[in-house]
Amino acid sequence: MGKADKKIRIFSALEVANICGVVNQTAINWIKNGYLKAFTTPGGQYRVYSEDLVEFLDSRGMRVPEELQAILDAQQKFSTMLVVDDDRELNDLMAQYMKRHFESIEVLQAFDGFEAGKILAESKPGIIILDIDLPGINGHKLCRSIKADSSFGDPVIISVSGLDDPSERDAILQEGANAFLSKPPDFDQLIATIEELIS
Repeated sequence: MGKADKKIRIFSALEVANICGVVNQTAINWIKNGYLKAFTTPGGQYRVYSEDLVEFLDSRGMRVPEELQAILDAQQKFSTMLVVDDDRELNDLMAQYMKRHFESIEVLQAFDGFEAGKILAESKPGIIILDIDLPGINGHKLCRSIKADSSFGDPVIISVSGLDDPSERDAILQEGANAFLSKPPDFDQLIATIEELIS
């Protein structure tokens, strides 16, 4: 998955006008006057990136329409990954491997359950690699919290554990994890699991 695969929605001036409930010329005027950031196609047509449209709406105190919010949610879902593991060396290795393979995904790291909770609230990652045996809030509790709180979206959770115990595996899957891998995880298997779950 390279940088070109990241799907960013682009709107024409007419689409911007329809979303904002104004006439086409008003949207064009916003662009011409520098209020709304846009670029020009080789054919001379204005195009607006979804994040620039949201920034414009926010700056004007305008509500983000449901149609645009749905597009943003789909865009955001798999743009950020969180690696949660208190083994710093393994956490760093996994994060580096993920960054190399998924170039268009931002990879964040947390080393305990509390830090993970803070990042989850702020960044709402769409993919989470979650160690079960964590200090503070363990992986079971964190997984249940993520699945119970709709504000986190519905991220893909790949749980990992040094305890290759069928009961541990069954418990975390029942709590909402999408997959379970033993530690240390086979990185190629981890990549394959992520690709299968987000495809």
